[in-house]
Amino acid sequence: MGAGPTGLAVAALLSDRGLPVLVLERRPTGPSLPRAVHLDDESMRVLQQVGVAADLAPLTRPGRGLRLLDARHRTMAEFARGDGPGGYPAASMFDQPDLDRLLAAHVGSRAEVRTGCEVVGLDQDATGVRLQVRRDGRIEELAADAVLGCDGAGSTVRDLIGVGLQDLGFTERWLVVDVRTDRRLGTWDGVHQVCDPARAATYLQVGPDRYRWEFRLHDGEHGADLDLDRLVAPWTGRVGLAGMTVLRRADYEFRARLADRWRDRRVLLLGDAAHQTPPFVGQGLGSGLRDAANLSWKLAAVLADGADEALLDTYEGERAPHARALVRTAVRAGWAMTGGQDRAAAVRRTALAALCRVPGLLDRGTPPLRPGPLVARRGPGGLTGRLVPQPRLRDGARLDDRLGDGFAVLTTGPLAADVMTRAARLDARVLRLGTDVVDPAGVLAGWLSGARATAVVVRPDRVVLAATDSRGRLRPGSLRALDTALALLGR
Repeated sequence: MGAGPTGLAVAALLSDRGLPVLVLERRPTGPSLPRAVHLDDESMRVLQQVGVAADLAPLTRPGRGLRLLDARHRTMAEFARGDGPGGYPAASMFDQPDLDRLLAAHVGSRAEVRTGCEVVGLDQDATGVRLQVRRDGRIEELAADAVLGCDGAGSTVRDLIGVGLQDLGFTERWLVVDVRTDRRLGTWDGVHQVCDPARAATYLQVGPDRYRWEFRLHDGEHGADLDLDRLVAPWTGRVGLAGMTVLRRADYEFRARLADRWRDRRVLLLGDAAHQTPPFVGQGLGSGLRDAANLSWKLAAVLADGADEALLDTYEGERAPHARALVRTAVRAGWAMTGGQDRAAAVRRTALAALCRVPGLLDRGTPPLRPGPLVARRGPGGLTGRLVPQPRLRDGARLDDRLGDGFAVLTTGPLAADVMTRAARLDARVLRLGTDVVDPAGVLAGWLSGARATAVVVRPDRVVLAATDSRGRLRPGSLRALDTALALLGR
C-alpha cells in the first residue's frame, strides 16, 4: 500500500523477482509535490537495483557540502562532500516529482497500480491477508499473500494492525518554501544551515532552477503569517521572491518516531509508516529505500521459494536498530544546528556548534547492521554488516551489475572447501578479483586486504554476510551466520 518512492521501489524489486504485485494508493493520483530533496550514495544504489538510477542521475545535482552559519550568516564550520563508496555522490540533490515520475513509469510496466483506493479493513488467517478497499464508493475485498504498509506517517495499515509509535523526543514545526526561478542567487553551492536560536533556517539549491528554504516556527506561529521576502532576504537581497514561482509554502511538523513493531505475521511496515525522522541528516527517504532493499529479497524467498517465515523476523531485527540510530543522529544534529528552543539556547549554541566541528558527526555515513542471524559477528576488519563498495569496473560497468540479484562471493583467490560448499548451496555467483571483476583503482582488493580478508559473502541487498580470514578460511562467526542463513532459506 502506498505509491510513494518506498512503495514503488519495493514493488519493482518484488516484481523483478517474479512476484505478482498490486499497489494501492489512496490519492486519485500519486505524489506530485516536492518533498524529499536529498539522496546519499546508498540510496542511489538501491535505485540502481530498482532500475531507475541511470535515468535519475542526469536530473540530480551533486551536493557540495554543508555550511553551518551563525545568526549573522557567518560560516562557523564547513563539511565537504565528494563521492561515496556506493559509486555515486555522497549527496545528490533532486526534485522528488522527477523520481516519482520515473518510478511510476517503471513500476507501471511490471505491476498493477490502482489509485483512489482507501483501505478500510484488514484481516489475517493461515491462508493470508484480506483487505477491504473502498473505491468509487464501493467496498471490494482483496486477498493477498502479504501486505506492505508503505502508506506514510499517518499509516492506515499501521493503525489496522494495532501498532503504536515511540516518541524519540523531537517535535518542531517548520515552514517549507519551494521555488522555481531562472535567477542565480549567487550563493555558495551547498546546503546552508543557519544555527540561530531566534530563527533556525535551512537553504539549499535543489536543481538548476529549484531552491528550498525551511524556517523554524515558534509556538503559536503560522507560516502564512510570516513575511517571506524578509525571511529570504539574506539570500535574495531586497527583491525577495520577486520573479520567482512559489511551488509550495506549507507548515510541516518534524518528528522523531519509531513504530513499536514492524511486522504482524504477513503485514509489514516500511518507510514513514515505520520510522519518522527530522531532516537534518537527509535520511528520511533513504531509510525507506533501505527498508525496500532489505525486505524484498527476504519476502520473495518466503513467498516464492518456501523459506522459513522466521526469515521475515530479520527485517525488523536489522532495520529497526539502524533506523533508530539514524533518527537519533538527526535529532542530535538538529539540536546542534538549530541551537534548541528554550531560554538556554543562546548559551548552548556555542558548545553545540563546537560539537558540529568534530569530524564524523555529520559525514561518517550510515552505521553497519548489527550482528544477527544474517550478519556475522564482525572480525578484525569489521566488514560484515556493511555494504560492499561499488567501484566502476574496467569495462565501465558498476559492480552491482555483476553481482546479480542473488547472493555473491567476491574473492582474491581460490576459495576454501567450506566456503565453496556453502556458496554452492546459496547459489551464489562467485567473482574473482582481477579476472571476473577488474577494478582498475584497486578499491575492492584494498578494502579486503585492509580488513585482512580474502573473500566476502554478499547478500542480495549488497550487505556483507560473512568474511574469510587472511588465509581464506571462514571465521567461526561467519561460519555460524552462513549456516543460519542456509537454514532460514531452506537450503
